Amino acid sequence: MNSRSPSAQSPTQATDDDAVSQRAGIQSVEVGFDLLSALAAAPSALMLRDLAAAAGMSAAKAHRYLVSFQRLGLVVQDPASTRYDLGPAALRLGLAGLARLDGVRLARERADALLAQTGHTMAVAVWGNQGPTVVHWTEAPQTVPVTLRLGDVMPLLSSATGRCFAAFMDRHGPSAQRIDAMIEAELTPLRQRPRQAHDDLPRTLAEVQALLAETRAHGLARVVHSLLPGVAGFCAPVFDAQGRLVLGLVVLGSVGTLDTDWDGPVASALLACAHQLSADLGHRG
Repeated sequence: MNSRSPSAQSPTQATDDDAVSQRAGIQSVEVGFDLLSALAAAPSALMLRDLAAAAGMSAAKAHRYLVSFQRLGLVVQDPASTRYDLGPAALRLGLAGLARLDGVRLARERADALLAQTGHTMAVAVWGNQGPTVVHWTEAPQTVPVTLRLGDVMPLLSSATGRCFAAFMDRHGPSAQRIDAMIEAELTPLRQRPRQAHDDLPRTLAEVQALLAETRAHGLARVVHSLLPGVAGFCAPVFDAQGRLVLGLVVLGSVGTLDTDWDGPVASALLACAHQLSADLGHRG
């Protein structure tokens, strides 16, 4: 006769319980993380009552978590002001996470989803030795009448990619003089070129500045017929935790099928993707 205690479990029951436990997680960890998230989102250190309110819990409950977080170095408390802030352990975790991030890899992983959402060819560009350089290219089923190749360097004034980098790169950094020289080199032949229909290419430095100001105001760059007749495109900037431009996300298509409105679905989808990528890279702009 087989017998077992009421508390004994069969292998199947044990497996089911483990699966339920894994799905359930540890609620106290999740609740405590709300405090860390509130501190990370705050512009400066917080009083206990303000931190608790931001995390949606009572001050007494928040204090219990904060005591443990202080022991772990995740949170520190200023003895004079009694305000709480993120501690050295949180900084180490954040830096380790940032060191593992690769913006181009993240952008490539989302290229197919962005292509499916917009229906248009998508590319990724970074600043290279010669200027904005294409490092990834995903074609839509119906390609536009232009072929980009990996390693292609895009012009600053006639491409959305170039305008994006010219507008959003740090103009006080080491690339500032290079950008100015490239703009002047591209302006020289344009000054001698008569304006064509739908031509938005600048002829003077004042027009360049107005073009870049418009780009910054909309948060992304746009070209229509500028790179090639019949071709339109957008490029949105992606920033890292230090606010540096790390890459441009590009959508390219025919003017007959690509909605070129600044607030249209293509531009909106591209901006949303770029903003999420920036946030994933630690940008808080």
